Amino acid sequence: MKEKITNWFKSLQDSICLELEKADGLEKFHEDLWEREGGGGGRTRVIRNGAIIEKGGVNFSAVHGSLAENISKALGLPQSDFYATGVSIVLHPKNPMVPIIHMNVRYFETTSETGDSTWWFGGGIDLTPHYVDENDAHYFHTELKKVCDKHDSAYYSEFKKWADDYFYIKHRNETRGIGGIFFDRLNEQRGKTKEQLFEFVKDVGSSFAPIYTHFMAKNSSMHFSDEHVKWQKLRRGRYVEFNLVWDKGTKFGLDTDGRTESILMSLPPEADWEYDYQPEKGSAEESTLKSLKKGKEWINLSYDRI
Repeated sequence: MKEKITNWFKSLQDSICLELEKADGLEKFHEDLWEREGGGGGRTRVIRNGAIIEKGGVNFSAVHGSLAENISKALGLPQSDFYATGVSIVLHPKNPMVPIIHMNVRYFETTSETGDSTWWFGGGIDLTPHYVDENDAHYFHTELKKVCDKHDSAYYSEFKKWADDYFYIKHRNETRGIGGIFFDRLNEQRGKTKEQLFEFVKDVGSSFAPIYTHFMAKNSSMHFSDEHVKWQKLRRGRYVEFNLVWDKGTKFGLDTDGRTESILMSLPPEADWEYDYQPEKGSAEESTLKSLKKGKEWINLSYDRI
């Protein structure tokens, strides 16, 4: 089963890269093949200075070895061997009106010294607009709800809340963006078979390219000014803060001796921090900050705002 999952993740990386190259229309992905000293390796693919994507990565990895003691304790597992595979994506657009997007789909399994084993799927998609647009937010969450409802009517509300809680910059008291869905440790305890959960993860992964190429086509030609770029860099700074301070995936990758360049490809090409920045009253920047709150409803907006 893990070979089947691994091969599908590889094919997902291939298809997403092709769709993004087509939508960008200028640049292609550069690939680095790498091996992990402790076992396994991956394919890091990075695109830079495209017509729409300023910097982005679509990474595949399949790594294995012995879990470090601190990670075993953090996961509540006995000392074990592990196997982890997945695809991770972060795209930073050139135009501030195009949102940052992140997706991760992954599979993880362990086998202890006594022969006990465990497995689970994890992942999700979240959107980080520099400027929050309610129409875009409605579209994004509606598409994710369609994917969730196909498999379980309870998934969207549960995984949306999970995303709100996870993608939260605690020291800023704000969400990283408008959320999305996030899930972890999905296994047979959810009342689903491994095949059923894999089908859900496949649908999440397959939804990425249609969703993001929609935003690329819709927003990339919008006018922007130097002030918009200044705000974009400040919002990228918040993105950096979350990834380096709170993101568990970054920590897991570094703690398992993953490839540093692949792990940190999620960081933007340029970011900024301005001391005690306060947006102007009534500005689009202030409106965006007010929207970065947990539990905000994005689907059932009033008709006149859709």
